[in-house]
Amino acid sequence: MFDRRVCVFAGLTARARGRSPFGVAGSPGVAALPAVSALRAVMAPAVALALALLFPLGPVAAQSRDTEAGRRQIMERMIEEIREDHPDVATISAAEFREALPGGDFVLVDVRTERERRVSTLPGAIPASEFERRLAELANRTVVVYCTIGARSSSYAREMGRRGVDVLNLEGSVLAWTHAGGPLVHEGMPTKRLHVYGRRWNLAADGYETVW
Repeated sequence: MFDRRVCVFAGLTARARGRSPFGVAGSPGVAALPAVSALRAVMAPAVALALALLFPLGPVAAQSRDTEAGRRQIMERMIEEIREDHPDVATISAAEFREALPGGDFVLVDVRTERERRVSTLPGAIPASEFERRLAELANRTVVVYCTIGARSSSYAREMGRRGVDVLNLEGSVLAWTHAGGPLVHEGMPTKRLHVYGRRWNLAADGYETVW
């Protein structure tokens, strides 16, 4: 049934263009006839609609980066993929972490590059290199690691787990943090700028200036 429908639509389109649906040229001058030209104009939208019904856009294609809701949907799909790739890594959501942060004894570790951290960080975060130098001092506290979307921090959390250090990965990391309304700082001062690693990850909430 599927192949038959496609053939029917192909045949209609071909006839509207003055061609045989089987690739044989139609009669000379047929495409120029007013009736055929009118048929072509009528059939083109109908064929397009029929093909759209047969081949609907998938959820990713339908999502738009032009709205905060669209960016959030794309981000959440990426988070789900990261979760599936790292099922052994314990996580905490951005909303949960923001709520627990004021009264919690957390060590917040930013595993991004220095270039990214120079733009902004989560308040109180230290780089991974500092955390590892102070491992004996800090390992007994609740350690939360983050990056841009959570992929690099998941890998870091897995590696630290192999070394016997329990850490939580901040799901969605700095991008999810913006959607949870969390603050960012630059040299100790509030900022709305953040480094998103690359164009593909330009998914921050409204109101932020992103660079990559």
